[in-house]
Amino acid sequence: MEQISLFDTMPDESGKYIPLAGRLRPQKLEDFIGQEHLLGEGKMLRQLIERDSISSMIFWGPPGVGKTTLAGIIAGRTKADFINFSAVTSGIKEIKEVMNQADISRKMGVRTVLFVDEIHRFNKAQQDAFLPFVEKGSILLIGATTENPSFEINAALLSRCRVFVLKALNEEDIVRLLQRALNSPQGFAGQKIEMNEKQISAIAAFANGDARIALNTLEMAVMNGDITPQGSIVVTDEGLGQCINRRSLMYDKAGEEHYNMISALHKSMRNSDPDAAIYWMCRMLEGGEDPLYIARRLIRFASEDIGMADSNALTVAVNTYQACHFLGMPECDVHLTHAVAYLSMAPKSNALYIACEKCKEDVRQKEAEPVPLQLRNAPTKLMKELDYGAGYQYAHNTKEKITNMECLPESMRGSRYYYPTDQGNEAQVKKRLNEILEWKRAH
Repeated sequence: MEQISLFDTMPDESGKYIPLAGRLRPQKLEDFIGQEHLLGEGKMLRQLIERDSISSMIFWGPPGVGKTTLAGIIAGRTKADFINFSAVTSGIKEIKEVMNQADISRKMGVRTVLFVDEIHRFNKAQQDAFLPFVEKGSILLIGATTENPSFEINAALLSRCRVFVLKALNEEDIVRLLQRALNSPQGFAGQKIEMNEKQISAIAAFANGDARIALNTLEMAVMNGDITPQGSIVVTDEGLGQCINRRSLMYDKAGEEHYNMISALHKSMRNSDPDAAIYWMCRMLEGGEDPLYIARRLIRFASEDIGMADSNALTVAVNTYQACHFLGMPECDVHLTHAVAYLSMAPKSNALYIACEKCKEDVRQKEAEPVPLQLRNAPTKLMKELDYGAGYQYAHNTKEKITNMECLPESMRGSRYYYPTDQGNEAQVKKRLNEILEWKRAH
């Protein structure tokens, strides 16, 4: 069978090829798919767009959910000057030029809407350049970002913008989009494409909520389809399988999703759920995470959430780090699975974490008293004359291996930080500590 190529058949006016996702970009709200929580009948964002009464706003959501498309729809409806700006290719010089022109337009009674794609890529100085013009109303800023605005956008600028959260498209939305592509004149309506519902659903599942990935995959599948003698294009399961043999997982090692997933891993282990913990760990590895980063977090977890309830957890975690260091990926994945399962099933205690945090608070807030004399070494004659070491009691000289010597500064006398739980081996630690405290009270 012959294969078809669409690269020569879908040019724009200048002769350049336009990808399917670009050709199908909606121009009207009625054609926009998804985001019903924002654009459904009577919803706030829809009303703002229909009334041309938008204010500065941030569109926050994963790739391929319509952030740029919404900005384009606003551009088509607003009576303001609309400027499309990219954070990837623009610097402070370009920002100031646009801002100065917007200032002139404002004085002439013309609004300027500035769309900044990937606004999180602007540094603090670049974002600060927008602030005075947003404050005095020279521009209405629309920013699009895949990163959490709380972390990536200056607080002063963020406080002047309304944040709209766009969600990943569900599979039903993606299926509708793919069917539109097959039937639209801007898509494949001019060709006879033979493709079944199961194949369309497979692309929708593979896209993982990203409309751009869905359309690109559909286009690739059609391009690799077989041409029949009658001129129709048949998308085969084998050809489609080559297009979707690996799902593109959303995972940015430097962005919010990185922290979301390590949080999910940590909390799943804390909740003694090995299946969920192994899932999130594998999601991170498949997304390209450094296995040593995961191993370091497991070491922290071993003391923070298990502690002396099972001190062997720390040994397992450290050994896992060493194994990951020796082997690397992909072989070390089973060692991480071993550790994650062990830590998930171990008895839990956060007593050490609480003790550490409470003690740090006292150290920071209370007076920093000198070390008591009885705890100081006296290696010189002068130090002995100054009573360094006076009153020191050597625990090994006693039957119980305990003395009633005070080891805290005077103002901290009686302070307690570590309260063992009854979980796992810590129950024995608790019993031993209670015996020590009782002996000290008696003596």
